[in-house]
Amino acid sequence: MLILVSACLLGIHCRYDGKCTDNMTFPDGVIPIPFCPEAYGGLATPRPPAEIRDGRVINNRGEDVTAQYQRGAEEAAALCLRLHIDTAVMQDKSPSCGEGAVHNGLFDGGLVPGDGMAVSCLKRSGVRVLRASFVRAHPSILFER
Repeated sequence: MLILVSACLLGIHCRYDGKCTDNMTFPDGVIPIPFCPEAYGGLATPRPPAEIRDGRVINNRGEDVTAQYQRGAEEAAALCLRLHIDTAVMQDKSPSCGEGAVHNGLFDGGLVPGDGMAVSCLKRSGVRVLRASFVRAHPSILFER
């Protein structure tokens, strides 16, 4: 079973700060396909942190990087379509990969309900999106549909 996974969760140093989040492991039978929407959208690593504010993605320098985030989101959905991937595991709270809660746009650590741009695009494409923190606690969820 192929699943799309935020690349930073697989030990790839692609986060905004040039680090990775984890080196997450998956049960037998699951093949993780690493993907970083921000990198595929054309953003460098490292890059200024960004958050969603009023429907736009703005970095901490005040630059609007919505177009790059949207491009990366569309690439994620296109990859899932090409590879027949119907499940994604994404990094919590990210303006691209956050599912259910993202940073509030104030760069103060606060969260608001909502999805990152890639997650929104994946969901619109019919991909089931799971938070990494949930999958760590409940890996069997990957096999449920």
